[in-house]
Amino acid sequence: MTIIFKICPALLWQEAENAGSFEGAPIDIQDGYIHFSTENQVYETAERHFAGQDGLLLVAVEADSLGEALRYEPSRGGDLFPHLYAALPLSAVRWVKPVPLGQDGRHIFPDLSQ
Repeated sequence: MTIIFKICPALLWQEAENAGSFEGAPIDIQDGYIHFSTENQVYETAERHFAGQDGLLLVAVEADSLGEALRYEPSRGGDLFPHLYAALPLSAVRWVKPVPLGQDGRHIFPDLSQ
C-alpha cells in the first residue's frame, strides 16, 4: 500500500471533516489539483512551503484508493509529486496527526510508518 501525505492547517482540515471531503487548500484550488508529497518529499515540502507555521496536521492518504484522479507529475528538480485532480474523499485517509513546531522552529514529524 502506497501512502502519500498532505500538510494542512488544522482549521482547514476541520472544515473538510465537517464537509465529508477535502477540496484543497487555496493553493490547491488555484492550481487545479491537490498537492501531496511522498514520504521522501514531505520534509522538504514542510521546510519550503510551511516554514514557521504552527497549527498544522499531517494527513496520510492511501494513494491506491484514489484511482486515475491521482497522477505523479514532475515538479521540484524533476521529482515526481502526487497530484490529485479531484476532491479527497475522507475514506482514503489512513490517519491525521499534528505536526508541531519544535523549539528550533522546525516541524516535528510523527512516525510516518504508522
